[in-house]
Amino acid sequence: MDGQEPIKPDDEESDSSEIESDDSADNLPVKKGKAPPNYPTPARRPVSNTPAIIASGSSDGGFFHIYKKGQGYWTRMGTAGGAALIGAMTIQFIWSERQTFRMTDSVAEIACAVFALAYGFLAFYLMNKASNVDFLIATDSEMKKVNWTSRQELMGSTKVVILFMFILAAFLFVADIVFGYFFYLIGVLKTPPI
Repeated sequence: MDGQEPIKPDDEESDSSEIESDDSADNLPVKKGKAPPNYPTPARRPVSNTPAIIASGSSDGGFFHIYKKGQGYWTRMGTAGGAALIGAMTIQFIWSERQTFRMTDSVAEIACAVFALAYGFLAFYLMNKASNVDFLIATDSEMKKVNWTSRQELMGSTKVVILFMFILAAFLFVADIVFGYFFYLIGVLKTPPI
C-alpha cells in the first residue's frame, strides 16, 4: 500500500472541504477548491539556493551589518536620536565636571572622546540586536495604525479642556473662600481668608 493512492468514488472528489496528501510536496495537506491568497501551491513553490541562515534574516554580515535594513525607519531614527541626546548630555556632564574629577582639559577631551566611541558602539549594538529591532519594527507598524485627530478636532478638544480647567479653578476658589469663612466663624481660624 505504500506509495499508492487510495481509490475514491467520484462523488468524494467534488467535495471542496476534503484534504488529500500530496507526496511530491513534502506531505503537506492540500485543500481542494479555494486556496488562501498568496498560498504557494506545490507546483509553484519558489526555489531558493539561499542558505537557510540568510533566508531567516540573520545573516552573518559582521558588526556593522544592519539587521532588517529599511524596516521601522522612523522608530529607529527616533531611538537613535534619543540615544544621541543621552550621549551628548553625558559628554557635556563629563566636560563640565572635569575639575570635580581632577582632570586637565586634555585628559577631559580624551575621556569625552573615549566615552563617545564606546557609547556609540554600545548604542549601535543594542539598536541592531534582533529582538530590539523586531520590537521597533512592530512599534512602527502599530503607529501607522493610529487614527490621528484632525487639526479642528484637536483645537476643539483643547478649548474644552482649557474651559473646564477655568471652571474647576473658579469652583475650588469659591469653595475655599466659603470653607475659610465657615472655619473663621466657628473659631478654628483666627483671621478671615480674605
